[in-house]
Amino acid sequence: MTRNRLEYIWLDGDEPTQHMRCKTLVVNDFSGETKDAPIWSFDGSSTNQASGGLSDLLLTPVRVFSDPKRTDGYLVMTEVMNPDGTPHVSNSRATIHDDDDDFWFGFEQEYVLWDLDHHTPYGFPAPGYFPPPQGPFYCSVGAEYNIGRNIVEEHLDVCIQAGINIEGINAEVMKGQWEYQVFAKGAKEAGDQTWVSRFLLERVGETHDVRINLEPKPVEGDWNGSGMHANFSDNTLRTCGSKDIFDKICEAFGTEEAIARHIAVYGYGNEQRLTGKHETQSINKFSYGVSDRGASIRIPIQTVDDGYKGRLEDRRPASNADPYQVAAVIVDTVRGAEMS
Repeated sequence: MTRNRLEYIWLDGDEPTQHMRCKTLVVNDFSGETKDAPIWSFDGSSTNQASGGLSDLLLTPVRVFSDPKRTDGYLVMTEVMNPDGTPHVSNSRATIHDDDDDFWFGFEQEYVLWDLDHHTPYGFPAPGYFPPPQGPFYCSVGAEYNIGRNIVEEHLDVCIQAGINIEGINAEVMKGQWEYQVFAKGAKEAGDQTWVSRFLLERVGETHDVRINLEPKPVEGDWNGSGMHANFSDNTLRTCGSKDIFDKICEAFGTEEAIARHIAVYGYGNEQRLTGKHETQSINKFSYGVSDRGASIRIPIQTVDDGYKGRLEDRRPASNADPYQVAAVIVDTVRGAEMS
């Protein structure tokens, strides 16, 4: 008999930004299949999801990954459900209505390693002092500029071991800032993989006494913020070979209604990051362009070189955005444009 440890992960009801919660269930001879992970419950009154008088909520497993930090362990991503089995109001995964492998997502998750003692980015001097201006830190090498590589490499290793489709890592523009990329087919799968990769990052940070900061603008002034650029495509974008179709889809993102709907789920505090500076477009404007990192949506040069076949990149989502909600609204806007 094998004693398996299943770490159940869910999103709480904290506002304006949800946080991950987790707890461990020990079972015998678990198959590793999502269908065999039992439905569990938790106290929703302690996670801002229920009242004390009616506190039990359900955790329904939706995706299982190997747990690289535990022998015979698994990570179980779950959806929060009401006692009657309907999705809880905080269940953003349930907002994805169009979910098949036709839609591909690549999320570029930026974050900052945060010093818990000084409450500054990892590698910054003591409060009141600042490192040299940004410039030498992006994709840097060497102890003076590259901060926290051991933490980042450990996260890369555990993601690969868990079965996360992580595609790369790099140091970012601000000192102590990093990025990794996750690719998946299907909106729900992309969200599952991104949330579990965040969970693993937080757990690696725990072992180093380092907080993972997902604030869109963690340091004021002439420093880049942190985003979660959303690369996306469907069969039409991958095969159409038409600039007109790409323009039509991009313009659908630029309507007043679409801008409001997207910005509403693109992360709390994002107005501090989307200023029109530091490789962003202003939150009050919309634009798209080829190879333009100052646009709301960038058309990658490779897409153009391939004859307008490929992907688009929405550069507006913040680092703390919920990938489920981001994927859901992107799918809706693209599908709406294609059907009009």
